Amino acid sequence: MSTEPPETAEDAEEPGTPAEAAQVSEAAQVSEAEAELAAQRLERERIERRKAEREGPIEAGGKLSGTAADLLAAVRAVESGEKPAATVFEEAGTAPRRPAPEPVRRAPEAAPGPVVPAAGAVEDVRGVLVQGGAPEGLAVQAAGVFGDGGADVLRADPWQLLRVPGVRPEQADGFARALLGAEAGPDDERRGRAVTVWLLEQAALAGHTVLEMAALVTALGRQGVPEPEEAVQDAASEGDVLVFQDAVGEAGDTGEDEERPVRVLVGLERYAMAEESLADGLARLVNSVTERDGAGEEWERAAASAEGSAGELIRAVAGHGLVLHTGGEASLADPAALVSAARGLGLRVWAAAHGPVGRTRFAGLVEGTGVATVAGLLSGAEGPGRDADGALDVDLLVVLDAPQLDVETAALVTESLPDGARLVLAGDPGVLWSVGPGRVFADLLAARVCPQIASRRPDPGPLGELVSGIGVGELNQVAAPGKEVVIVPVRDAGEAVHRTVQLVADSVPRAIGVPAEETRVITPGHGGAVGTRALNAALKERLNPGPGRFGGFDPGDRVAYSPAPGRTLPGRVVRADGEGLHLECGGEEIVVPRERVESSVRHGWALTAHQAVGCRWPAVVAVLPGDAVQALSRPWVYTAFSRADRHLSVVHGVEQALPRAVAEVTAKPRTTRLPELLAPQVPVAEG
Repeated sequence: MSTEPPETAEDAEEPGTPAEAAQVSEAAQVSEAEAELAAQRLERERIERRKAEREGPIEAGGKLSGTAADLLAAVRAVESGEKPAATVFEEAGTAPRRPAPEPVRRAPEAAPGPVVPAAGAVEDVRGVLVQGGAPEGLAVQAAGVFGDGGADVLRADPWQLLRVPGVRPEQADGFARALLGAEAGPDDERRGRAVTVWLLEQAALAGHTVLEMAALVTALGRQGVPEPEEAVQDAASEGDVLVFQDAVGEAGDTGEDEERPVRVLVGLERYAMAEESLADGLARLVNSVTERDGAGEEWERAAASAEGSAGELIRAVAGHGLVLHTGGEASLADPAALVSAARGLGLRVWAAAHGPVGRTRFAGLVEGTGVATVAGLLSGAEGPGRDADGALDVDLLVVLDAPQLDVETAALVTESLPDGARLVLAGDPGVLWSVGPGRVFADLLAARVCPQIASRRPDPGPLGELVSGIGVGELNQVAAPGKEVVIVPVRDAGEAVHRTVQLVADSVPRAIGVPAEETRVITPGHGGAVGTRALNAALKERLNPGPGRFGGFDPGDRVAYSPAPGRTLPGRVVRADGEGLHLECGGEEIVVPRERVESSVRHGWALTAHQAVGCRWPAVVAVLPGDAVQALSRPWVYTAFSRADRHLSVVHGVEQALPRAVAEVTAKPRTTRLPELLAPQVPVAEG
C-alpha cells in the first residue's frame, strides 16, 4: 500500500504495517525502527506486570459494573495523509499516539527484530477480507494487528476490523453484513464494544487520555449504537476499557456530610495506566527531595553567581525533586546555567531535547557532553546508561521542549529516574501541545504541585516582540528596520505558492542573506492547493530539480523523516544505494531501507507547525492561505512564527482571520486525569 509518514492529525494516520519495518542490516546493533517496536512490546509487558501487582481498585476511581473500493480508498486516504483519522474528537494539530521507547539498561541485549506476520496468517486474513467484501490489500496490515489468529478473530467479530487504522464504523458495518448476513445489526453488542474502543482511539488522536461518559455516550449515539450506556458497561466488563469516578473540586468545597460530586470518565487501558504511572512517578520525585536534602551553601553560592531567573531556578532545584521552567528561546540560558552549576557541584547531570536540532542548540550553551534527545535517552542510544536497578545514572535531568511530552513518554521519563533525583521540565507553554495524548506540561502548570520559575529573558528584537504579543493574544505591528518581519499579501492559492517559492529561492537570500537551504516554509496542513505537498513540489522544481530516481527523492532534497509516528526529523538526502536512502538529520547519518522510504520520508522544504516544533531556522516563511482559516489558532501562529531566528515572512491570505485567531482561538481542551491523580499524593506548592 502507498503510505506517507504520520506526524499530526492535521494529516493524521496510524503507522504502516509491521512488514514495512524492515531491518537496516544484520549487524549487532538494531535499527531505530526495530528498537521502537521492541520497546512497544516491552511497554505492554510492563503494563501487564503493573496490573498483576495491583491489589485494590484504581486510585480515584474504579471499574463500574455492569463496499470494497470505498473502504480501501478510505484507508489509503488516512495512510497517505489526505484525510485525517481524528475526525470524531478533532483538535487541530494533534496526532496519533506514538509508541514510547522502554528504558534500556546500559548494555542491553540486541532487541528482537520487527514482528512480521507469517505468510499463512496473511493469506488466512486475506481470505476473510475477500469474503466480507473488504479489499485484500488490507491483509498484511490486518494480520499485523491481529497476529496469527487474525482470520478467526474477524470471523467471530467482524467489527474488530475497526482496529485496522483508517477503517470507519460504516465500513466495518458493511464487512459485518457480508459475513454475518441478517445477524449483523446495530444492536449487536460486539458492535457496541468495538465502536466504543474506536471512539476512544479517535479521542486519543485528538489528545485526550480519557473521555467524560456523557461525551462518549453522545458520540456512540451518533454512530447508531442504540443503548450507548450499556455498550460502555459491556466494554468495561470485557476489559476493553476502564471506567473511573473522579471527585470534582476541592475537599472543602462542600460540607463535611455532603458527598463531593464526581465525574465519570472512560479510557483505554494503555493511556489510563500511563497517566497513573506518571502521577505516581512525579509524586515519588516530589516527595523524595526535601529542602534540607540540597539547599546547602554550595547550591546557594551557585545561585548567587547566576543572573536573574537562572539563580531562582538553581535555588528551586536545590530543594525540590520537580521544578517547572517556562520561557522562550532566550530562556534556554537559565537551564544551561543550572546544568553548569550542578556539574560544578559534582552531580551527574543530563539534558534531553525533543529532537536533534534542539539537542544541538542546547549543547552549544553548555560545555562538554551531556545533552541527548528524549527518544535517544529512553531507548539507550544516548545518555548516561542505567544503574544496577535499571534507573538512569543521573542526579538531575533537565527535559527541554516539555510541552511536547505525551503521557506515555512522560511516564517513562519519570519511571527511569532513581529516588532522590531531580527533574526539571522546561519549555514554552505557548507552543502547540504534544502530538500524542495528554497535556502533561500544561496540567502540571495548572496543578501547582511544584515550584514554577518563569524566565525573565525575553526573546530579543522585532521577532521576539511579535511572538511575545501573540503569546498573550495580541498581534502587534512591530518596527522591523532590518526586515526581520515582512508581510506578503496574496489573493489566491496560486499566488501564495508563487510568492512562497520566490521568497525562499530569491528574495530572502538576496535581501536578508539567508540561503535557501537555511529557510523553511510552515503551512497549516499537508493537503490542499497550498499544503506541504503542493509547496514541496514547487520548491523541489525550483531548488533541486531531478528525476527522483529513488522513491521520488534526489541527493540534496530537503526531507522530513518520521522514524516513528508523531516524531519528525528534518534533514536532507545525501545519496541512495542498494542499502537504502541515506539522510543527514541533525548531524547524524540515517539509512532508511528502500521498503520504508515511501512510508516514512516526505519532502521537507515545507513543513506543518507540528513537524517544526523543537526546531528553529535562520529564516521562516509562514504561509496562511485563504482556506486555512479553520486551522488557525493562537498556539499554531505562535509556534509557526517563533521558529524564525533572524527573519519571518508571512504570506498572508486570511485577512482579519489572523488577528481573530490570535486573540480568540486558544488551544482546544484535552480531557485528562493527571491533576486529579496528583492531588491526593502531592500538596499544592506555596507561592
